[in-house]
Amino acid sequence: MSESIVFLNPNGLAGVTRAIENTVRALRVPQDVPAACETLNAVPGGIETQRDADRAAVAVADYIARHEANAAAFVIACYSDPGLHAAREITKKPVIGIGAAAMGVALARGSRIGVIAASTRGMPRHWRSYHAARLGDLVAGERAVSLGVDESGNRDLALGKLVATGRALCREDGADVIVLGCAGMTPLRAEIEAALGVPVIDPCSTAASLAFSVCRERGIT
Repeated sequence: MSESIVFLNPNGLAGVTRAIENTVRALRVPQDVPAACETLNAVPGGIETQRDADRAAVAVADYIARHEANAAAFVIACYSDPGLHAAREITKKPVIGIGAAAMGVALARGSRIGVIAASTRGMPRHWRSYHAARLGDLVAGERAVSLGVDESGNRDLALGKLVATGRALCREDGADVIVLGCAGMTPLRAEIEAALGVPVIDPCSTAASLAFSVCRERGIT
């Protein structure tokens, strides 16, 4: 690869990588640096537990160590941002985690964040991350749709559950902005937002927009 923004999907799910690629492609303008999407088979089947995230972190850091010389920037395309801090020790190139990017934009759009998780197995890890970032008091709630990562962007399987869960976060937990807590949900953001009537933040598109902007500011095209 040559001076591309590299989007790393560490969950081994090629279908999710394709969905991320579609999101990135829709946001890129002709003068932007190229984008490349890579599937890392660190955790085949999706990242749910802390152990999954820890394994993914090693794979992400190792990939960046091998390829950082030829990349303009890296985006870790997993809501848990596995390997983010290790990657930033390895390279001076921009490294963006989609989870951190989504939370930042959510706070620019609202004051009480509701998060839709794919599985309850990942929620304890998410909460540890919120509290570590001192954001725990700003998260109104997190609820899961109990779907696999590869199912979470399937319109027929997931849309109804995602909308119902978002409504519960707004009406029962007091959220005024919703974050999609899984990269697999990226194809459904617009439909969820239309149904809920509050801002819905997709971490993949948020991080992609940020990565393109950072590269423009650095004069990388």
